[in-house]
Amino acid sequence: MTTYIALLRGINVSGHNKIKMTELKQLFIDLDFFEVVTYIQSGNVIFQSKQTDIPKIEQQIIEAVLSFYGYSINVLVLSKENLTKVFVSNPFLQIEAIDTKTLYAILLKENYFEEGTEFLEPYLTNNEELKIIGNCAYIHYPGDAGNSKLTINIIEKKLQTVATSRNWRTISKLIELSSQ
Repeated sequence: MTTYIALLRGINVSGHNKIKMTELKQLFIDLDFFEVVTYIQSGNVIFQSKQTDIPKIEQQIIEAVLSFYGYSINVLVLSKENLTKVFVSNPFLQIEAIDTKTLYAILLKENYFEEGTEFLEPYLTNNEELKIIGNCAYIHYPGDAGNSKLTINIIEKKLQTVATSRNWRTISKLIELSSQ
């Protein structure tokens, strides 16, 4: 069995695409996933599966959410190993005085347009910093992330891919929960 983390984009945001976590957990159980655990209301699910084809797992989840709720959403699934790589690769954690409350991880689909990263720079304001390592854009928002011009929609458009964002507290908790 492999441990995976599913990150559903765009559920329970500003009252849109509402899904109760108990229902989402049952949906994953109905898809024959095991040891299903949800974390907070923003669509984070830790589960185990015998399957190893991540795009197939993502498609199963997307189709099940569409079928059951009528919501067309994006889903990124990472193995526990890949999420651990995201966690340990954060370059901003090497800065001793960094406030982890200002850190975000934007998880990107593997096929993103790498040359598009240069088009993100004009959106960095208020001393924001962006570093992309592998399939993760690490962002330091020293101000309020909610006021940034570098939004997830801009990132998806410029990199021509699917992405989802999580704050560093959520990434840390997902690592903890997937290790239990």
